Amino acid sequence: MNEISELDLQNIRHLVGGFSTTHCKMQAYAEQASDPNVKQFFQKSAQSAMESKQQLMKFLQ
Repeated sequence: MNEISELDLQNIRHLVGGFSTTHCKMQAYAEQASDPNVKQFFQKSAQSAMESKQQLMKFLQ
């Protein structure tokens, strides 16, 4: 894919922002969790959000 439309670019930017926000919130929840299972759940969710963000960022390079 050589070119990306303006609408696609806006959608990707919106998704990247959403995944970034999700990552930050999940990290914060993980830090506050006392139950190891809950902590692990939030850590995995944070990691997943970061990986999704990184995949989308590849479209912008």
